[in-house]
Amino acid sequence: MKEMTVDTDAQLAAAGDMEAFEQIYRRHHQRIYLLCLRMVRNVSQAEDLTQEVFIQLFRKIHTFRNDSLFTTWLHRLTVNQVLMHFRKPIVKTERTTDDGATPIRVVHGTENPARMALLDRIALDEAIAQLAPGYRMVLILHDVEGYEHEQIGKILGCAVGTSKSQLHKARMKLRGLLTVRQKSTQSVKRARASLTAHLKLRVQESA
Repeated sequence: MKEMTVDTDAQLAAAGDMEAFEQIYRRHHQRIYLLCLRMVRNVSQAEDLTQEVFIQLFRKIHTFRNDSLFTTWLHRLTVNQVLMHFRKPIVKTERTTDDGATPIRVVHGTENPARMALLDRIALDEAIAQLAPGYRMVLILHDVEGYEHEQIGKILGCAVGTSKSQLHKARMKLRGLLTVRQKSTQSVKRARASLTAHLKLRVQESA
């Protein structure tokens, strides 16, 4: 029922109803912003992209034909804007930790991000930021947004098999990055423990 309401608003907006367009903006603004933020990892760029998405939506909403869910169509428009963003010669990124940006179902033990230790959540967020844009998009659309591969294929304009392959590679890459970080953290802990023990011994010897 909710999706039908959105479709109705889209039809009215396409016919020039500004109140319907404002309703669409209110309903989808936050979700589109978070989607952009997850993909570009930069607050100011996500804000600019979100604004550009709705400018493009205003210009193109008359092309919406109800042959797919409006949310799918809007997400496709958003992804296209993000892809154009990544095609720019220079794209600066900054690391961002945001509860809404933490993906799920990617690595064993991350199924419930709210129960993850803070450092683990930060490590996961930083690892995702290192993924190639294409991998990151499929991972976010599937594991965060909950889209099936058929829907992702329509959003990204790729085959279902490509979406599955990209997701598999993204998860493998992510696991590798997290494993390396975990080993590095363990090495640092061992080094600190060894240094602490050495200092204690020196203190005891000098007493």
